[in-house]
Amino acid sequence: MENEHQLIDKILRLKKEKRAVILAHYYTIPEVQQVADFTGDSLALSARAAETDAEIILFAGVHFMAETAKILSPDKKVLLPEPEAGCSLADSCSAPDFERFLRDYNGYTVVSYVNTSVGVKALTDICCTSGNAVQVIESLPADAKIVFAPDRNLGNYIKQLTGRQDMVVWDGACGVHEEFSVEKILELKKEYPEAKVLAHPECKRAVLLTADYIGSTAALLKYASTDPADTFIVVTEAGILYQMQRENPQKRFIPAPPVDSTCGCNNCAFMKMVTLEKICSALEREAPEVVIDEEVRRRAEGSIRRMLQIGRSK
Repeated sequence: MENEHQLIDKILRLKKEKRAVILAHYYTIPEVQQVADFTGDSLALSARAAETDAEIILFAGVHFMAETAKILSPDKKVLLPEPEAGCSLADSCSAPDFERFLRDYNGYTVVSYVNTSVGVKALTDICCTSGNAVQVIESLPADAKIVFAPDRNLGNYIKQLTGRQDMVVWDGACGVHEEFSVEKILELKKEYPEAKVLAHPECKRAVLLTADYIGSTAALLKYASTDPADTFIVVTEAGILYQMQRENPQKRFIPAPPVDSTCGCNNCAFMKMVTLEKICSALEREAPEVVIDEEVRRRAEGSIRRMLQIGRSK
């Protein structure tokens, strides 16, 4: 059994030999983030990898993230070190179910969160992220009829911010963000009265009402670095605390706990499935590889490109 240092050395050697780039989502374990060329949110990572001259993309994350990398880099080989790493939010909206659902909404513009399968993206007019969802919705005519999928918490939050009334929201959710306890957050606020609460918009409305700042993962990271407060209660997947602490060693970051837990944090089990051993094995074997039907890939890419165009037009 190789130790951690040997594994890291082997991964770095294989990466160089195979002209590979390693992407790691913020929610993966710290040692995985340490071997990555780039860490970040899923779409930003996929876009960054598309700009490189790498021949192989290894995505340390979950399935829909590796699919997105393949959508934007069809000529590169994309590896997912743990093929069983799914996503409760993406799984809450299957492409067949969504296609049947849309039959009742002819003439609606379909906006889907990037946390969806390639099949759902292929049924989508415009993708969005938690960071640009408001911008995407506001780019549409004021009287536009909209279907938003799959996250009901993010969708209803956007609906509230934009005042859009004719917006149908798919009933899906992220299992991690659904489980935060309002009561335990309020208890932490009493214990740390000087702390600011940072929350992801995938959380329930009652949780968001406790927050001093609501934003995407990248936005929460930026806020933690730029705000003068020195203590933060963080209401999103606990993996982000590694990056927050790394960028702000002088500050304190407290993970918000879920409703039913004896531990003080809330983790995505799928994200924690990715290990150094699995990364090393995937690079050695150049497998498991993500393969997507080209017609589906092109339709999915269109929904992402339209989102990026909206960003460039501002």
